[in-house]
Amino acid sequence: MAEKRNIFLIGPMGAGKSTIGRQIAQQLGMDFFDSDQEIEKRTGADIAWIFDLEGEEGFRTREEKVINELTEKQGVVLATGGGSILSKDTRNRLSARGIVVYLQTTIEKQMARTQKDKRRPLLQGNNNLRERYEELEEERVPLYEEIADITIKTDEQSAKGVASYIIEQIEQI
Repeated sequence: MAEKRNIFLIGPMGAGKSTIGRQIAQQLGMDFFDSDQEIEKRTGADIAWIFDLEGEEGFRTREEKVINELTEKQGVVLATGGGSILSKDTRNRLSARGIVVYLQTTIEKQMARTQKDKRRPLLQGNNNLRERYEELEEERVPLYEEIADITIKTDEQSAKGVASYIIEQIEQI
């Protein structure tokens, strides 16, 4: 039954949205999409370059369009960018078009998982990363919580374990 519904993963960078999303799609035989990868594929440029050229606003416009298109599909698993929920239109589309799963993680885990990643423009050139993560958390957590159908902490479990738990929860909805 779960494979007929769209599953949208939201949460901060480093929560495991892409890794867990691939696991869910594989277990259910569904198509998997990552909104950031889709933007890169369509533009032929990486996210950091888009941020440099168009700023965050330009990137968010592209992100909103891509997520709108991807959420119109049926039976997909979509890992969204951490800031995609800043758009009210995107939040509304995610809520209306599928089951929204909020992957929670601590700032410590986020920092550990993203410290070597140079492809995250919101972290570049920032001398106090912890402070930056705290700002993003304060701004975004209420928006994640607003649209989540299921919330799960990802810190202490394997991606496969989290994916299995999510599938069980969806089948109960």
